Amino acid sequence: MKWRFRKPSVLPGFGLTLGFSLTYVILLVLIPLGGLLLYTTKLSWSEFGAVILDPRVLASFKLSFGASLIAAVINLFFGLIVAWTLARYNFFGKKIVDALVDLPFALPTAVAGIALAAIFAQSGWIGRLLDPFGIQIAYSKAGVVVALVFIGLPFVVRTVQPVIEEFEKEFEEASTSLGASWWQTFSRVILPSLMPALLTGFALSFARALGEYGSIIFISSNMPFVSEIVPLIIVTKLSQFDYVGATAVGTVMLLATFVILFLINAIQIYSREKSL
Repeated sequence: MKWRFRKPSVLPGFGLTLGFSLTYVILLVLIPLGGLLLYTTKLSWSEFGAVILDPRVLASFKLSFGASLIAAVINLFFGLIVAWTLARYNFFGKKIVDALVDLPFALPTAVAGIALAAIFAQSGWIGRLLDPFGIQIAYSKAGVVVALVFIGLPFVVRTVQPVIEEFEKEFEEASTSLGASWWQTFSRVILPSLMPALLTGFALSFARALGEYGSIIFISSNMPFVSEIVPLIIVTKLSQFDYVGATAVGTVMLLATFVILFLINAIQIYSREKSL
């Protein structure tokens, strides 16, 4: 009789860890999201359209998506600069700057909103300098963008920084030795390698901004049709016991996020294949 021994797995305990992972995903992700979609089915298509196409809801969608997009683009640009500085240069206070990048991760968003509102108010440190020029940041749409930039910047920096640190400088030196300018070296040698990480950081920053609530309600005036974001619309409907309407708005946000992440992932795959 021949005994057959099972070939040991490269990852010990794969079955157990896979079971825990699937349980975690099902209980904390799939079931809540499935419940959200299922609860929305209580509405007919006409009722669903009436909730989503309400002028106040549409105005909040426009502000949330528009401000999130602007903040993500700003974070994409400045996040690359910060990540490049931290990865390539040594300077006094580098560890302090590196720690400050992670501050939005640890700081409660409500505290961040209060601090930003105090700084950018007309009597604040920065607000009093902008007030003579007629520039108002706090309690306006601009304040929403500032708050979203604050909470989204670390996602770009922490995604791009490791890629820059692992990038081999020999490629830059070879490009320079062949007569390429600094811009040609960056755009044709460095940027293609950073593109997948940049797109990932952009997507994370954008998705994080869409769901932000705590910091915005303190720096924004929260006026309907002016500076009211979608999460505030959802909270308002819940406080009015309009659970079906709240889930309808939440479902649109969920589907929009899935579509955006799908497009970003498709662009990333295309960028990797093109670079190869």
